[in-house]
Amino acid sequence: MPSSSAPLSTLIIILLWLLLKLEGARSLSCSGSENFSRNRIYEHCNDLPHLGSHLHWTYSLSNSSLSIAFSAPPKTPSGWVAWAINPKGTGMVGSQALVAFREGNGSVAVKTFRLLSYKRIEQGKLASVEVGRLEAEQRNGALTIFATIAIPENMKIVNQVWQVGASVVDGMPAVHDFGAANLESKGKLDLLRGQNTGNSADEVLRRKR
Repeated sequence: MPSSSAPLSTLIIILLWLLLKLEGARSLSCSGSENFSRNRIYEHCNDLPHLGSHLHWTYSLSNSSLSIAFSAPPKTPSGWVAWAINPKGTGMVGSQALVAFREGNGSVAVKTFRLLSYKRIEQGKLASVEVGRLEAEQRNGALTIFATIAIPENMKIVNQVWQVGASVVDGMPAVHDFGAANLESKGKLDLLRGQNTGNSADEVLRRKR
């Protein structure tokens, strides 16, 4: 009996995780109700086309700042999610990333990383953009990253990249899968039009304050 009860309890935990993951993706989508902490409200929302991800955001033309709430379910309960800007290209290499994950004590951490190559990342201050009000939270199986980013005034279209992974090792995100969804998780965020361009599956809703 002990040998059969252990797999059963593991199966129950996995099923609960999957249910929370599906509920998190539904409730944090652009078509669902958003209930962020600190009563955060955003002007736009994009249902991103891969990895169950969603981006709520507001761009302020007066001071060229971008406030974001990026939400996605990690690959596993101990995994990570990331949203990044690539100032010079359209892919992962060269991007400036915000990465959220659960720490060993159960709290949610969010850190900044520079992706120098497919095999090399560095934690630390981002090179091309300034980030403030950096926070993260977990709800219904999804991780949400909050940040306000100072965008160069001449940057009206942002190359964005997003990703999820299965594990974190010593505070560093482990390598993610290289499936089609992972490799295609990128696009161009048009700050003036309020759109994520480059794919036909994108859905944009304008939020009333």
